[in-house]
Amino acid sequence: MRLPATAALLAVALAGTAQAQTAPAPAPGGVFEKKTYNYADWTKGRFSEAVTVTGPAKTIFLAGIGAEDEDQKPGTIRHPGDFTAQCKYAYEKIKKALEKNGATLGDVVKMVTYVTDIRYQQLYGPCRTEAFAGQPLPAHTFLNINQLAWPGMLVEIDVTAMVPVK
Repeated sequence: MRLPATAALLAVALAGTAQAQTAPAPAPGGVFEKKTYNYADWTKGRFSEAVTVTGPAKTIFLAGIGAEDEDQKPGTIRHPGDFTAQCKYAYEKIKKALEKNGATLGDVVKMVTYVTDIRYQQLYGPCRTEAFAGQPLPAHTFLNINQLAWPGMLVEIDVTAMVPVK
């Protein structure tokens, strides 16, 4: 248990030297501030190592989203075998789900991405960069796992977003 405590202290110590990037208010009249932090140079432009949110907000938790076809029977996957197409479709679905809850990708504070082959990491970066279109990137964890919910599913993205309380 000593290592996690040491790592936490190091993260706190580094927080003072990290470069913060403040996102514009997520919505007109926003009453909270979101800041992203990168402590190591190699993380800049890839993901935020930490995201802080100060002020009252509504938190939106999206279930893992992948290339499940919303118009077909459960388990039908769009774009079989095409990681990039599945990734883009997942981000389209994420954007729609966020919009239904009054949010955008700019309001995302944490993501976990699951892939079935670590080699997809090279394809995932450009897909995510295109989806976020220059907005500050959230804290992000990228995991390689054996299998996702449905056969043929290559990527699943779990998203947490925050918007001001209205």
